[in-house]
Amino acid sequence: VKILDYMLSNVLYLDGGMGTLLQAQGLKPGELPERWNISHPDIIQTIHQNYYDAGSNVVSTNTFGANSLKFNDDELEEIISAAVNNVKITQQKYIALDIGPTGKLLKPFGDLDFEDAVAIFAKTVKLGVKHGADVILIETMNDSYETKAALLAAKENSNLPVFVSNAYSEDGKLMTGASPAAMVA
Repeated sequence: VKILDYMLSNVLYLDGGMGTLLQAQGLKPGELPERWNISHPDIIQTIHQNYYDAGSNVVSTNTFGANSLKFNDDELEEIISAAVNNVKITQQKYIALDIGPTGKLLKPFGDLDFEDAVAIFAKTVKLGVKHGADVILIETMNDSYETKAALLAAKENSNLPVFVSNAYSEDGKLMTGASPAAMVA
């Protein structure tokens, strides 16, 4: 059953955090957690299985920071392939390709061009589709323009459903000032 059809008559439960669980398993400060898909697949698979066992219908790949700014093309593919496979091994429902912020600010606040951000996200999306993701989860975005770049990359490079979440500050706005109503629009 496709995820959008499933959602019509079922409650959809997503998994929770990955980083804090990896830190509890020994991830060191500054170490890239996405590399654990390859170096510690047993730990990643156990975390995924625990989320399924707790009732999650959707488990996200350990790819929050997997992008071409941090990894060369070959390593990026190896990481995303391993990440999707680590979920497939325990899969009972749906695999979400997890996409987080690039770690750079887009112009005019930073130095990353919008088109470059779209291209960075597009590489990750294409690899997630290639390796079998069921849905794209763009999460914890704090810049409306970067959210738009990720969403555009997802829509231009896949036919998968896309879920988006943003990180709002105490004033109810993104770091770059957008309200939830503005983001929905």
